[in-house]
Amino acid sequence: MNFKDHFSLHARDYLRYRPRYPKTLFAYLASLCPEHHTCWDCATGNGQAALSLTQHFDLVIATDASADQIAHAFDHPQIDYRNVPAENSEIWEHTIDLVTIAQALHWFNFEQFYAEVRRVLKPGGIIAAWTYELLNISPEIDAIVNHFYNEVVGEFWPPERSFVEKKYQSLPFPFDDIDPPEFTMTRDWGLLELLGYINTWSATQRFIRTNNENPLKALEKKLLPAWGDPDVKKHVVWPLYLRVGRI
Repeated sequence: MNFKDHFSLHARDYLRYRPRYPKTLFAYLASLCPEHHTCWDCATGNGQAALSLTQHFDLVIATDASADQIAHAFDHPQIDYRNVPAENSEIWEHTIDLVTIAQALHWFNFEQFYAEVRRVLKPGGIIAAWTYELLNISPEIDAIVNHFYNEVVGEFWPPERSFVEKKYQSLPFPFDDIDPPEFTMTRDWGLLELLGYINTWSATQRFIRTNNENPLKALEKKLLPAWGDPDVKKHVVWPLYLRVGRI
């Protein structure tokens, strides 16, 4: 199938500016698994989730359809990186205890991917997918970022983004649902770090390619009065939205 690659061209920035998932998330997911031999982190990107999963599993098979993302991923002796599509992992049947998909499930062919998940998971195995949308800093800053998201680059979001905006609740998920606790990601960022993160948005990158102009210059001017000293760190929060199931 065709792979929609929205991230390879800015893999280095993606590694630098993307927020970090909380350790408590991975401890929770591991607690659901009877065994902790092998985990499959699908669409691993820079390997952030895979790296955290090494604390709980003997081996993490980390796959991504983007060779450039794999090239910039975290190296670790317990991680086996593979450049393969989500729907054809080349993993042996019924060898996986946990499948994780961080901020990527909405890009997949659901029917083909879920068939692959059932093929590789052990009986009673766990699948967990999560996403995050807009961040929270302060009402004034949030309003400016939200306007940029919706009005400036809004038309450049791929249609699959609607699944994220609906917090993954509209995704087909043909597994026995498990109701997870709430998790959040947090970072302490200066203004330039926030702008670096927004620059990794696929919609921002498509805006730049279409218009030959970076909209972050205008966004920075709007944010400066609300932010104040751009070097001052502000607390950034993203709620995580999870779908967790057992086969």
